[in-house]
Amino acid sequence: MPMPYDAHSDQSDETLLALFAAGDRAAARALTLRLAPRALAYAARILGDRAEAEDVAQEAMLRLWRIAAEWQTGQAQVSTWLFRVVTNLCTDRLRRRQRRPSVALDDAPEVADVQAGAVAALIEADRMAALQAALDALPDRQRQAVVLRHIEGLTNPEIATVMEIGVEAVESLTARGKRALAGLLAGRRADLGYEDEEGQE
Repeated sequence: MPMPYDAHSDQSDETLLALFAAGDRAAARALTLRLAPRALAYAARILGDRAEAEDVAQEAMLRLWRIAAEWQTGQAQVSTWLFRVVTNLCTDRLRRRQRRPSVALDDAPEVADVQAGAVAALIEADRMAALQAALDALPDRQRQAVVLRHIEGLTNPEIATVMEIGVEAVESLTARGKRALAGLLAGRRADLGYEDEEGQE
């Protein structure tokens, strides 16, 4: 049986936001299902901490609901506005981290791996961990640009709007970030199981 929000699946983010402002709860659910996972994934990549990313994504969505009634159609895309809010919230958290001592890696709690027996899952986890570690090593602005472009799939003009910089600055940040990532991940192909896959092709 179709759920009420299924009827909203073809509507734009702006339309759903306007419907929510008019009291349509199904529109809010549809927009949340569409945007919250992207906000969470982006925040997790920027912060490298899932719990913090969940807090950021939740706060960003709350801010979206608060401004729904004042939203002016045509000024910005809802998703671009949301990414800008997530970026700002992540930047605030990263600044706070720099002011407080960090926890040593050895002191961090172990996270249970529910698929510990699956070799493929372990390899994929290693790859994701290596990518996240490399992203974490980038300067904040380069990391934001790279994640928005190559993981979230935003265009350079959209990223410029999110980061409140020019398109040329986005291109520069993205290019420098990609070069830095390549350098950080160089020599790790065998460690991460990529050479084995090439041999099987």
